[in-house]
Amino acid sequence: MADATDKKEPVSPPAPPCTLVIFGAAGDLTKRLLMPALYNLAGGGLLDPNFSVLGVDHNRLTDEGWRQDLSDTMESFTHDPSAEFHPEKIDEKAWGFVRGRLHVMQGDFADEATYRALAERVQGNVVFYLAVAARFFGPVVEGLGKASLLKQQEDAFRRVVIEKPFGSDLASAKALNAKILAQADESQFYRIDHFLGKETVQSIMAIRFANGMLEPVWRREYVSHVEITASETIGVEARGGFYEPTGALRDMVPNHLFQLLAMVAMEPPNSFAAEAVRDEKAKLVEAVRPVRPEDAVRGQYAAGRVGGHAVPAYRDEPDVARDSHTETYVALKLEIENWRWAGVPFYLRTGKRMSAHHTEVAVHFRPPPFRMFRDTAVTDLAPNVLRLRISPDPGAVTTLNVKRPGPQMHIAPVENGFRYGDFFATAPTVGYETLIYDCMMGDATLFQRADNIEAGWAAVEPLLKAWTDAPVVVYEAGSAGPKEADELLARDGHRWLTL
Repeated sequence: MADATDKKEPVSPPAPPCTLVIFGAAGDLTKRLLMPALYNLAGGGLLDPNFSVLGVDHNRLTDEGWRQDLSDTMESFTHDPSAEFHPEKIDEKAWGFVRGRLHVMQGDFADEATYRALAERVQGNVVFYLAVAARFFGPVVEGLGKASLLKQQEDAFRRVVIEKPFGSDLASAKALNAKILAQADESQFYRIDHFLGKETVQSIMAIRFANGMLEPVWRREYVSHVEITASETIGVEARGGFYEPTGALRDMVPNHLFQLLAMVAMEPPNSFAAEAVRDEKAKLVEAVRPVRPEDAVRGQYAAGRVGGHAVPAYRDEPDVARDSHTETYVALKLEIENWRWAGVPFYLRTGKRMSAHHTEVAVHFRPPPFRMFRDTAVTDLAPNVLRLRISPDPGAVTTLNVKRPGPQMHIAPVENGFRYGDFFATAPTVGYETLIYDCMMGDATLFQRADNIEAGWAAVEPLLKAWTDAPVVVYEAGSAGPKEADELLARDGHRWLTL
């Protein structure tokens, strides 16, 4: 068997020189995710020598003070196995490249003087990164627009990266899109979903479209149903204040899970050009029938045990109301109204404090149409299932039926698959590396467009309305979720795969 590691790895060119302006320089996102991503890009030789970072924050910071604080944080990751970024040690050359290019300025995001001062400090190519609370997205873009900071020249781009959550429902998403698009062109906005920066999420398109044996059967005639799962063992931790008005539906479904859905179910684009891919994603999400409340389950974790440790109920977490109706678990049945997927149910589930940390897409294929084994000891064959595992152990596994050794025809299921770590060298990443690099390169393939965002909110709008102050069902922490989620699949004759 050919070993993929024998082949020379492709070399990517460094991004063009630019200034990365980070609004929210002292924030958690900047420390935990953006700096490790820039460190990895520097280590990979993907940043131009003229690259620089300018942080903007309402706190009073100095260049050297900010640099030292970020250096201390980077070093702390080497001692924290639970951190998303956990290298054995920090490479001094790579971090030194980034550290020496860090500068900071104080500014109030609502003050026009901040943007006038910013205009005096940047020129040429600029990426504005909004690592701030969602309420500042509109005001910051308006401030940039009024200060003419978003005007592009033939030899200089101006781009804006906007984090999620992009709106809290369809109306707010439309309003935010209208506000930012009044200041600059759609092509200048990069609505980021770090889920799409994960290598294994991107590889879904490669597995589908680079293998001729799969695409012909990737349709309703051959697929019984599809599961998309994103389960976590952690609770809300110290984010109760954010999670209470948000909940699992808003936090995970119209963005993370719908992006997985789009990659799994979209039509083949005519190329991998950004707009060709984004066109197909948008069409797929627009084809999702608005979810009926009877096709959805919302749960909330009670006290239980996770990993052998007792954990409190959601209502006993800090900054959570004792009578909270916020959901920490969602299960949905989706219907896609197009030629390829009509009649194929897509089941999505996501939850906190579950029995395992597990993100995967499972494609269940229909059984063979003719049961030639009906006169043997075999009456039921295990379904063929392709499991695309995204985390924590990236890879893919296919369940097949084979003959069990022996004189008679006995069929047994086996698994055939691969782990990415067995074929490719991997390094600690946070999922932002590819996205930041793509933005600097002007490749919007992995970023969401306005129509895609709005279509996602439209699909879950009936649930947002029906679930206002509606009760939640309870599931024990450390379990696979509420029994009502099992019943959702059972009525169609299906059941969830084991986490």
